[in-house]
Amino acid sequence: MQGVVGAFWEVDATLAAVEEGKRHRYGDITVFMPTPDHDVQAALEEGPSPVRLYTLIGGLCGVTFGYWIAVYTSIYWPLVVGGKAFAAWIPFTIIGFELMVLIGGLSTVLGLFINARLPKLQMTVGYDPRFSGAEYGIYVACGADRARDVEAALRRNGAAEVRIAA
Repeated sequence: MQGVVGAFWEVDATLAAVEEGKRHRYGDITVFMPTPDHDVQAALEEGPSPVRLYTLIGGLCGVTFGYWIAVYTSIYWPLVVGGKAFAAWIPFTIIGFELMVLIGGLSTVLGLFINARLPKLQMTVGYDPRFSGAEYGIYVACGADRARDVEAALRRNGAAEVRIAA
């Protein structure tokens, strides 16, 4: 899809352009920043990362599996010492905790790869290597009919360079 790319030198100009783009609903906005900025991220209104759900679900599955495998092992191969119960939860907590951390961590990495769409097999549209250095970039995905309006809005907000990307 066609879009417009704007390069900015200052984060304040970038923030103003993002806010105007959201206000006028020009299209999907992607911001490229050399360093994260909380104001720009708040203006994009993306919400919290869904990776934490992967961590929660993986941790709960890990602790459940840890307790289950310990109880299953103690019942399948009983070692009765001093009238102790087969499934004592206190010693099994160590196994449950360790598997919670292990599977929760692995599911976090998996969630990161899924949500970041890694590995990227194609270049991101609108990205310029300058945006990893000192400049800020905005890519607005829009049709050809709105491209001139978006270009004017980016220039009005202080874009150093604006071009139409295919």
